[in-house]
Amino acid sequence: MAEQSKFWYLKNINIFDGMDDAQMKQVEKMTTMNHVEKHQPIYFPEQASNNIYFLKEGHVKLSRLNEDGKEIILDVLGPGEIFGELSLVEEGGRKEIAEALDGVLICTMSKHDFEAMLMHNPVLNLRMTKWIGLRLRRFEEKMSELAFKDVSKRIVSFLIRLAEDFGKIKGGVVTVKSFLSHQEIAYLTATSRQTVTSVLNELKTQGLIDFTRKDFTIQNLDRLRKLAR
Repeated sequence: MAEQSKFWYLKNINIFDGMDDAQMKQVEKMTTMNHVEKHQPIYFPEQASNNIYFLKEGHVKLSRLNEDGKEIILDVLGPGEIFGELSLVEEGGRKEIAEALDGVLICTMSKHDFEAMLMHNPVLNLRMTKWIGLRLRRFEEKMSELAFKDVSKRIVSFLIRLAEDFGKIKGGVVTVKSFLSHQEIAYLTATSRQTVTSVLNELKTQGLIDFTRKDFTIQNLDRLRKLAR
């Protein structure tokens, strides 16, 4: 049952779209599946980059420490995403920290096996190249936001990304299941918890968003995008 479960999860990883069952069986043999508890690290900076990770359930935070030791959040990942893949193009150990934001389920493959698989699968290789380019571009956008946007716009931009990455649309309303506290959003946007709460309450008063402990909704995504410019 566990092996069937791992196979099902792997079939639903974005980068493996289009691969047949025989190819997926090979992938399955090269991976191990593990649970990581909330707020537990998956890997640290400078750690040897020997593995690639596929996220099945839960959410993972990628961050780096600046020269002052302050954490800068680079991305938040959800089910179906790959991480640790920057080791394929970066020399030395890890540059970022990967931490579970909630209980996560991951499959792990050795970097050596992953590179061998890419060599024998041109379509997967091309897809992986595009994926790495997208990841680096997202990191650059995040750093640009921190440098040039004011606090309110950073928070609004984060909410938009949250909706685009994890939201479900019904009747024009985007709903995201809550997995981040106001304090965690503050870390993600380099602000304070009080500022996050203030901005969220103001947006709620304007009728643009609503939130409870269970979920977060955006009533008008287009209007919210205008506030982020």
